[in-house]
Parts: sequence; structure tokens; C-alpha cells
Amino acid sequence: MTAASLIDLLAGAPGSAPALSAPGREALSHAALRALIDATLERLNALGIGRNDRVAIVLNNGPEMASCFLACACGVASAPLNPAYRADEFEFYLSDLNAKALIVERGSASPAVAVAHKLGVRIIELVAEAERGAGSFTLHPQGDGASPPAASGGCAEPDDTSMVLHTSGTTSRPKIVPLSQRNLCASAVNIRDTLQFTSTDCGLNIMPLFHIHGLIAGVLAPLAAGSQVFCTPGFNALKFFAWMDEARPTWYTAVPTMHQAIVSRAARSLEVIARHPLRFMRSSSSSMPPQVITELEAAFGAPLIEAYGMTEATHQMASNPLPPARRKPGTVGRAAGPEIAIMGSGGELLPAASIGEIVIRGANVTQGYENNPGANAEGFANGWFRTGDQGQMDTEGYLSITGRLKEIINRGGEKVSPREVDEILMDHPAVGQVVCFGMPHAKLGEEVAAVVVLREGQAATERELQTFVATRAADYKVPKKILFMDEIPKGATGKLQRIGLAAKLGLT
Repeated sequence: MTAASLIDLLAGAPGSAPALSAPGREALSHAALRALIDATLERLNALGIGRNDRVAIVLNNGPEMASCFLACACGVASAPLNPAYRADEFEFYLSDLNAKALIVERGSASPAVAVAHKLGVRIIELVAEAERGAGSFTLHPQGDGASPPAASGGCAEPDDTSMVLHTSGTTSRPKIVPLSQRNLCASAVNIRDTLQFTSTDCGLNIMPLFHIHGLIAGVLAPLAAGSQVFCTPGFNALKFFAWMDEARPTWYTAVPTMHQAIVSRAARSLEVIARHPLRFMRSSSSSMPPQVITELEAAFGAPLIEAYGMTEATHQMASNPLPPARRKPGTVGRAAGPEIAIMGSGGELLPAASIGEIVIRGANVTQGYENNPGANAEGFANGWFRTGDQGQMDTEGYLSITGRLKEIINRGGEKVSPREVDEILMDHPAVGQVVCFGMPHAKLGEEVAAVVVLREGQAATERELQTFVATRAADYKVPKKILFMDEIPKGATGKLQRIGLAAKLGLT
């Protein structure tokens, strides 16, 4: 049975088992975490904040961010925000969310504080209590004003909003995605079962905790199994192996750009890897080049499990299975929670091997965008949620993503999947990382372009790489412009963002 509330979901872990840990910190037990959640909800209720009230959280990565998110998600509507936002971004998000309160660390210099004052959003300061274990904290309202009447207490109901996130908004105004207690519980259980978490597992979390991937796969799902989560201050490839030595993890999850940075340093840390053999590694949020999967598995001696997720599905939709079941590199595996189908342009479901739009339905899928009937009309069809991704499913149910519908490059009527060109370029021995994208063209509408990061000590020219692609693909798929850079331009969560990249690089 799937728990319908987060309180129930987290109730089963052995109380003495470690729940949250962090570099240089004593671990917080599952019993202490549950007590912290209860005390935090009581505090919020006393401050007049109750079920479905929006509480924005602006905290740096670490155990307090993890525990604060969990506590808020159990009884109010948590709204984690990227601490790196600027003032105008905070003003947009706090206004759009209709936030009732903002939680920041005491002494925070975040521009969110001034924005909250401007908007009349109540500020609550978090004070870490390091001596009581990683993630332990107390909350203190800022200012001496009279408190509003206490809110009705207790944990949230299954259909109450548990978390509110925005879509990335690469092509339009960001949309509000409300996710219920039921959505979060269903997704956490899906991931827990897919990865077979137990109380003996420890995850090394390097994902940002304002993003669905880190919050659900990195924190909630393992805690739901009684596992331990080692909370780092955020991804740092130079510190990864030292953290691995301290945490003694059995797994970690990351986006492909993080995996690529890790594997580039793995040869210097083989002793650390040998001391702490991983049960598996996991990748999600964007496509993983098969070449990198091969390198990672060779370096760590562990399987790489590629999964497919999105905010509207409370993260996971599909996943490759753990051994001994068959993994298919280049696919995102089989349905791992919601139902998945391929839909044609007329709304009909297509047979195996057909290419169409990937659609989903299930208990982890949002009921719809908030205050956005246009987006809901476009996003749902015949009871299915339209992911906006193009793909196909084979006869064994393994799903391949052939492109993001909005990312497909339309070169004079010829459609080019940028992922296909990525994978060809990744086969060149000098190429370490690549992202292909569409750039404007006066006559064709769009032309293929690419950013390439070369491997250390390797060299290649634009012409050489164009010739290499031309031996494997039709001429119209060959990038007409290749930029060599030290680092791939990425979004706030470490994901490659093809849409808008041409403008960002001045190729307009």
C-alpha cells in the first residue's frame, strides 16, 4: 500500500537509524527527524501558517534545507526557491506563489529578504542547531509584530498541496505546478521500489534541493525506506571523492554534466572507489550519452541506472531496472510508476516502435497547472498528461526519447534531433562534452549549431568535427557552427538548456 501522507510515509523507519548526515556533522536519526517535523509544524501553526499555505524556502544546499523542506511539505505547501535568484526573480516567484511566509537562515544576505519586506511576506529565520545533529533547527519569526491567529494544526491531508514548483519557463512564462501529498508519496514509493532502497543504503546527495530531482529522488525516496542521506553543500567535482570517503555511500544520483565531471577525475581516486563500492549510480533530468555510461561503469564497477522524470510527474516516470534485469543504454528504461504511452498528433495512442509524443497518467502526476486554463488545455489530452517529449517504445516496453518537441531543429522543413547529433560528436575521441541546438537562419528558419568541450590535452577543429559528423549523418544534420568552450552553458540545476542557447551565445 502507498502511504497517502508524508507523515505516514516517513513513520516506518527504525528510530535509531541515521536519516540525515553532512560533512563534519553528526547524523540526525529518523526518530529525531520525525520529532523535528512535528515541532516545526507546531511552530508554523502557532504562527498562523497551516495546511495549503505557501511557505517559500530560500536556503543553501545542506541538511537544514533537506529537513526544512520535509517539515514544511508534511503540513503546509513548501515552495523551495533557487538561492541564486536575483531580486527581480524573487519578486516574481514570491508574488506568483502568493507566499504567506519566507524561511531564510538567520543573518541571510539574500535579496529575497528585502523583496519579502517589500511584498509584506512574513520572514521566518532558521537557526541551525548543529550540536543536535545534521539538519536540526529552530524557527524564529523576524520582528516583534503581533502573530496572526494560530492555524489549525496537524499534518496535511492526502489531497492538500505539499509542494509548489515552477516549470523552467524556457519558452514561456514559468507555470505553477502544485503537487499534493498523494503525488509526493506515490513518486517516493515508485523510486524507492525501483532502486530497492533499504535501511542499509546511504545516498551521497549532490543535487540542488530546489529542484524536483534532488528533493524527491535524492532526499524523500531514500528516507521513505529508512535510508541515510548525506547532504553536501552542492555539487563540487573537486570534493566529490573526499565526500565519498566520509559518507561511505552505496549510491548517488546526478545529472549528466555532473557525471561527466566526476568520471573525468575518477582515475585519480580509484582507491576511494575501491574502499566504498557503490551498488549503483543514477542519472536523470537530461539525456546521458552512452559513451559516458560506459566510462562511468568501468570506473566505478557499478551499473548506471538512467531514469526519466519531470516536475509535473513529481520526478520519476521511467527507469532502467537494476541488475539482473536488463538495462538498455540509450533508453530511459520502462514505466516506473505512471502508465506511459506514445500519442499521435490526433490524440490516438500509437503501437510499439511508432514515434510520437510521450504521455503519462498516474498517482504521481499533477492534477494541473495553477490558474492556467490555457496550459491545462494544451497539457492534457484524453486523460493523459502530454510531456512535450518525442519518443518511441519498443516491444519490451523500453522507452527512447528522440527529442524535446520544442527542441527539434527545423532546418528548412528537415527535422533534426539535436540528441542524435550529440551522440555522433561524443564518439569523436577529442570530444568530452557537447550540446547541439538550433540557431536562427534567414532562409532556412533554423540551422544546426553545437558547443563542444574538448577532452583535456586533445585538439580538434570545427572542420574536422563537421567532417566526422558527415560520415555518420545526412548533410543537413551537420552543425554549420561549432563553438569551442571550456564549459557547457547550463541552467541553474545543471541541466543543458538547448532552448534559448543561440541567443545566450549571440548567434542570432
